[in-house]
Amino acid sequence: MTLMQSLQAMIDAECTKAHTHRVILRVASGDGQVDFQGSAGNATPDIRFPIASISKTCTAAMILQLVDEGRLSLDQTVQSALPDIDLSGLHAVQGVDHGPNLTIRQLLFQTSGLADYYEGGVAADLVRGKDYAYDLHRVLDWAREGKPQAAPDSGKAHYSDTNFQLLGAVIEAATGLCFGDALQERICAPLGLCRTALFDPTRDGGGQTLPVYHRDLRLDIPRILSSMGPDGGIVSDTDELMTFLRAFMAGRLFQGDHLPVLCQWRPLYLPLQYGGGLMRFKLPGWMTLWRPSPELIGHSGASGSFAYHAPEPDIFLVGTFNQTDAPKRPFSFMLKVLKTIETHRDRT
Repeated sequence: MTLMQSLQAMIDAECTKAHTHRVILRVASGDGQVDFQGSAGNATPDIRFPIASISKTCTAAMILQLVDEGRLSLDQTVQSALPDIDLSGLHAVQGVDHGPNLTIRQLLFQTSGLADYYEGGVAADLVRGKDYAYDLHRVLDWAREGKPQAAPDSGKAHYSDTNFQLLGAVIEAATGLCFGDALQERICAPLGLCRTALFDPTRDGGGQTLPVYHRDLRLDIPRILSSMGPDGGIVSDTDELMTFLRAFMAGRLFQGDHLPVLCQWRPLYLPLQYGGGLMRFKLPGWMTLWRPSPELIGHSGASGSFAYHAPEPDIFLVGTFNQTDAPKRPFSFMLKVLKTIETHRDRT
């Protein structure tokens, strides 16, 4: 069996598991020797799908571009970048109001400790079939009503979609463009992406974009998807997501000296760490009987979407399960893919 046949067999087997409606995978090696695209279930390899929180990496790229242009500084306060939005009372911990002093860096690296508006209510609503639109002001109201995760710079990353909703507003204020137009001008046009955009119900409904499932429940949530924007509202396909991932990891979207800074990791939850708009997955030795385990750098989403680079074998992996009930599933799957590639390389 060839490598391509083995990878397709893996996808087919994965799709037979309970509550799995489709699997899409795109794999490429840095040297060009591996190049695979496949799907199983009710999906074609080239169909567009919600990339969920991989959107955060797009947001991070635009923030870094604005830093390069001198329009922003990572260490300036968010309040200074958003003078028309009152951030007071947004993040009070032990009687101290941190809201007006939060920095862009703290948002980007998930070290603000802000309450997560998405996990605070939207995630539960969407699996109940509720759908509604919301804007930044509603997000900030939810964050004020929620419980802070920690004081800023507590030593750990505390994942919060609220951080990236605010970063989206910072991008809009600095560019004078709505987030979707900024995405097109700053990411899509330079990379030649024509199928990547913010979710639009009039364009992406009616089977044009993969529907998201929770177990066997098809989620009809066009207004929520349209509201996620900078923290989870982008749709793409595997070819264009691969193009973006490779450009990001090569530092082609911003000055190259930013990438080592983005890869300054803080503990998130085992075995994940968070940097600047990036995740790092690396199994500790005690979980692998001290056998080497690949490092994966990129981002994944609550819908089982994934876009990661494994630096040591120099393999890029993107795809989706499109299931909100299995956000951790891509990690074991990607490790199987890497193991399959390694096995075939050892034979040749």
